[in-house]
Amino acid sequence: QVQLVESGGGLVQAGGSLRLSCAASGRTFSTYGMGWFRQAPGKEREFVAGISWSGGGMPNYADSVKGRVTISRDNAKNTVSLQMRSLKPDDTAGYYCGADHDGLGQARPGEYEYWGQGTQGTVSS
Repeated sequence: QVQLVESGGGLVQAGGSLRLSCAASGRTFSTYGMGWFRQAPGKEREFVAGISWSGGGMPNYADSVKGRVTISRDNAKNTVSLQMRSLKPDDTAGYYCGADHDGLGQARPGEYEYWGQGTQGTVSS
């Protein structure tokens, strides 16, 4: 079993940056692909970025954030991070990390077995 705890959310102005972190417990963390998703009020949860179990290969990014975010992981520390830059008000959402049992960091939320409670990111105009 994997437990996930997100941190790093907050209020920033448009054009600013946020770095979100997700700390995982459980010895099997390194076998899971990891993903970041977000959900705004009244909207469905949407994929932001995903990374494979090893961190190798190209990470997967949503078109809406490509070029503005970077996902990374440290299996020695059981953490996955999301660096976000050039933030826009449309990026305002609750941000959630998830653990993908297929190890791929896929874009479909149904592939994720575990989720954190989320951290709020708010971008003011």
